Amino acid sequence: QVQFVESGGGVVQPGGSLRLSCAVSGNIFRFFTMGWYRQAPGKQRDLVAHITTGSTINYADSVKGRFTISRDNAKNTMYLQMNSLKPEDTAVYYCNTRPSSTTWGQGTQVTVSS
Repeated sequence: QVQFVESGGGVVQPGGSLRLSCAVSGNIFRFFTMGWYRQAPGKQRDLVAHITTGSTINYADSVKGRFTISRDNAKNTMYLQMNSLKPEDTAVYYCNTRPSSTTWGQGTQVTVSS
């Protein structure tokens, strides 16, 4: 059974940075495109960025130039470096495969506020 464990969220002022981590169990990590998703209060869950097994990367327009996704297949871990954070980045951030599986982790809360 695959499990996704997100960490690294917190409260940060606008313009600040955070680095999220996603640990994946179940020995599937290296075989799948992985994605970071986020869900703001009252909104649907949206894809923020994804990275293929060959490390091809794509970002949502709203985070281009500010967020950097990466993966370490040896550690079954994916990362999201978030710089120049804005209040509109406030959300719960999740990781999953892309397309997403039906299994979701608890997510990690990111709050950008002065």
